[in-house]
Order: sequence, then structure tokens, then C-alpha cells
Amino acid sequence: MTASIDAHVRLDTHPTHPSAVQAHLAGTQARVASMALEAAGWSVAATGVLVLARIDHEEPYWAADAAKRLTAEGITVEITPRLQEAIDEEWTWVNYPMPWCTRSEIREVSSEAQKIHDDIRNGHLLIHAHAHDGHTTVAVGTYLHRGGKSVYLHGEDHLRQVADTFDSPAEALVAFEKVHAAEMRPGPAPLTDTERAAIAARSVFDVTADKSEPSRPQPDTVPVYLADAGDHDALLDSFLDEHGEFGWWRTWSDETTHAIHESQTLRIERVHETQGREIAWTVAAYETPVSDRMWHLTATGATPAPALQALLTHLADGEGWDTVIGVPVDERTVTTATQPLTEAGWKHTLTGHGIRWTSPDGQASIRFDPLTAQAPQNSATWTIWAGPDPDRPTWTITASPHTPSSLLADLSETLAHETGTRQAQPGREHRLRLAAGVSAAPAVTSGQPARRSR
Repeated sequence: MTASIDAHVRLDTHPTHPSAVQAHLAGTQARVASMALEAAGWSVAATGVLVLARIDHEEPYWAADAAKRLTAEGITVEITPRLQEAIDEEWTWVNYPMPWCTRSEIREVSSEAQKIHDDIRNGHLLIHAHAHDGHTTVAVGTYLHRGGKSVYLHGEDHLRQVADTFDSPAEALVAFEKVHAAEMRPGPAPLTDTERAAIAARSVFDVTADKSEPSRPQPDTVPVYLADAGDHDALLDSFLDEHGEFGWWRTWSDETTHAIHESQTLRIERVHETQGREIAWTVAAYETPVSDRMWHLTATGATPAPALQALLTHLADGEGWDTVIGVPVDERTVTTATQPLTEAGWKHTLTGHGIRWTSPDGQASIRFDPLTAQAPQNSATWTIWAGPDPDRPTWTITASPHTPSSLLADLSETLAHETGTRQAQPGREHRLRLAAGVSAAPAVTSGQPARRSR
């Protein structure tokens, strides 16, 4: 006999989305039910509230399936009458392109499309490029699991399918460009109306109280390395607005923004909502779109805004990320990268980890580790940090061996000579950055199924 779990789940229709379903959880073991629903594709929308919003409009069917599974686990489930009515309804797609399919076969096609959608949204399937073939959207991407298989995708929303597979991203991109060179664009296609509606359904419960801010003292002027992090998202927004040569998209989970230069040899990843010491930025440069990366750099969430601005300004130079692979990192490279520090009186010492430059007040340091300089993939040959304790820095930037010395010199110049402001950061509402103003890709079929009661 299944043991009873102290969790109650009430399933109901969504207040604004026509087919989405919401789950309200209660009980001392509500987390058990929440984990089960999340594993089945439900999204946490607020404390004790989960939402199922799919691109195939099959939410009532899968809500009923979830109810059966939860009940079998000993969890009490309540289905409201209006949701039960939606579960009991029959419906068909208007102008479905495969009219020979039975209802169960249509559901199978939709479920596979949903899996692709979820893999993209959760960052498991990285889309390299997309195009419009005159009828629908096509794309090429690579799974970051399943052995790294690359796939050619055809269709949108509930009709998206894997039309071909490849052994490597290079093979996939070459084949895709051969057919779609004229229409090929980097990254995933703009969101469809259905995808936008699903995102909206998952976020409708995010409510932030509108509270007036108390008066704050004027910020202090401090060296850049002691400045506040500022608004990293606003920095990225401004950079992308000013530099149209960078295409960008935000992941379906709304956690990460990817920006790729039109040459596809420079990529910027911005992870939103990170803690101060967690990696929030990753920059990587490649010799060709399908080669191994030449160098990469990371920055944590508390990195001061002026330092990030210096980095982005350097990247805006069309050749600002160029470097030479195979040339050892020598004394000249190190001298070029750190000359601004020496001129500003930063203390130069030798440590067990390499060479270290420390600011006059002892609050910031840059370290070069020569033992790792010959390992191209090492991410911490260069380490820049601030804070009184190097073992628990306030913020950190790390860079691999072949990071351009000109870029490091720009960062050194900023740290050595520029100032910023410092004050307590007010709370900020979570901002949803979507492709506002970008037209949705044309739908293959009508966006909603036609329903009829039994």
C-alpha cells in the first residue's frame, strides 16, 4: 500500500492562458509534489505555484496524467470542475498538415516537438543558426548531452521535427550553409507567438510589490575595483543596442543571454540573477566558427560596472579579440598587459602562484601564473580580484593564457586609473529581456486548436 504524503495539489485552468494549467501546492511535504511536477516539465511560477505551459496546447491531457502519477505516489490531488471540463473535451487542429494522423499519432508528433522545445529552453540543445526555407523555419544545432549529436530541425512549435542528424557541429553547419546560405542567421529564430504566450503564462504569477525607496546618501567616489557592480543587464542592453553586428537571444528558461558576433568567432554569455561570487559572464573567441576556442575570460556577478564597460568597449573593436595561437606567453606579453599597473605604483611581487601586482591600498590584485601559461584551455592563467581576503574575493575575473594582452592592458588601465561609485544597491525587479519588437516567425498552422465538446 502506498504511504500517504502530506501534500495537496489543486489543479486548475490558467487565469490568462487558454490552455495552460496551474498547480497550487500545500502541506508539509509539498516539495515532494513540486519535484515530481518539475520533472514532468512544470515550471515554478511563485511560492507554492507551478505552471504547465506547452507549445502543443496539450496541457489538460498532461495535467490529467500528472494527477494520476501524483495520486499513485500517495499525494492528494484536486482537479477543479473547469479543468476537468477541459480534460474531457475533444479537439482537432485546424488545417493540420498531416490529416492522416490519428489523435494519438498527432500527440506523438507534438510530444517530440515539445521535447525539442524544452531542450532548447533548458539549454540542452544549442542552436547555431536558423533560416526560413520559404515555408517554415529551419535550424541547425547540437545537443550538449546525448553524445553531442548535431541535428537539422524543420518546422515550428508543435510541428518542429529532427529532419537529419550529423556527427559534428562542423558537418552540420557546412550542410546547413550549403542549402540556406542566403537566409542563414546566427542563433535561434525569433520567438513565435505560441512560444511567447507560453513564456507569459509561466511568468504571470511573478508579482513584485511596488514600494517606494527610502532616501539614500550620495554615493562615494572610489577606485574602480571598489565600485559597485551596477546594473550588468543594462550594460549588456546598451552594448547590444549600439553594436548591431552582434546577434543575441535569451534562453527559454530566461536564465542566460547569448550574444554572437556576425563572424561567429566571438561569443558572449551573460548568466542573469547570479550571486556576487558566481560566474556571470563568459567571453570566448574562436579562430573560425567551428574551431576550438583561442581564449576565454570569465567575470563574476559583483564585478564593477566600469571594469565590464572597459571589457565590452574593447570587444566592440572588430579586431579586439584577435590573438596568435602557438606563440608562447612571454615576458613581453606580460609587460604589455600590466604596464598601466606598474606606472600607477602597484606593488610587484613573486608568490608561490606566480607574479602578483597589488594596488597601493592592498584592496585589489592581478596575478599571472606562468605554470599554466602553456595550457591553452586553462581558465585562470590571469586572475584579477578585489577584496581584503584573496581566498574570498568580492569579485573575480579570470582569463586563459592567450587572452589578448591589449584587452588585459585595457582592464589594467581601468583598474589603475579610473574611479567608480559605491553605495548599497536597491532591490530591482526581475527584468524579462525578450526580443521585443522582433516579429515572430510565420506560423505553419493556426496558433490554436479548434475544440468541440463530446
